[in-house]
Amino acid sequence: MDPSTCLDGLSPERRASMLAAAYEIRECYRVLEKAGINLVGEVLRGQGEFVELEHYPRDDVFDSETHAQYYYHTHRDGELEHGHFHLFLRAGGMPPGSYPLAYPQASEVWPAGDEALAHLVAISMDGWGYPIGLFCTNRWVTAEAWYPAEQTIAMLDHFAIDHAFPNWALNRWLTAMLTLYRPQVESLIRQRDEVVAEWQAREPSADVFEDRHLEITGYLPIDVKALTLALEAAAGK
Repeated sequence: MDPSTCLDGLSPERRASMLAAAYEIRECYRVLEKAGINLVGEVLRGQGEFVELEHYPRDDVFDSETHAQYYYHTHRDGELEHGHFHLFLRAGGMPPGSYPLAYPQASEVWPAGDEALAHLVAISMDGWGYPIGLFCTNRWVTAEAWYPAEQTIAMLDHFAIDHAFPNWALNRWLTAMLTLYRPQVESLIRQRDEVVAEWQAREPSADVFEDRHLEITGYLPIDVKALTLALEAAAGK
């Protein structure tokens, strides 16, 4: 897909914020590459053997001020993907009016209260430590509470990891990625709800959120460099 097509209809302010995020990402790459390290290597540093399904770092990364959280792991076969980051926002950082979906068919207990976290998006990484895709998942994958799409989208502005563990450049990169790919993440979240609704309509009495046949609700390949160039062209740079 031509990256410039996703810019149609965006306000100048939105494009400017996306371009600023692209430059932030470029700077993160610069300082990491200068030291001969990469994003994935930093999240795995000092964690011992890399084991499938384990969270890295072991206790996740959490910002107690923003209530943003993330971890890295792998559990899917693929020639291109090494693993992926899962990005969350916990209840304490959500905007007012955020409430998990009322779902009487739930066959598993959803996290509640301060533990009622929301999964925002996942970022797929290649073996060299660079992003190759974005995707959203069904509830069972991340054991989250399920918030409707528009509420989840409103949470995106509240995600920020503003400390240096496990690596400051990595945390700044993750925060910037949500800004650079904001339109695409919004589309993936809306697609998530549409896919779940379609599956639910086929089996109205089933718990769609625990259906192991529905794991990934939508995947989008990404190219940061190509999107950056498209934003620069749109800005006349």
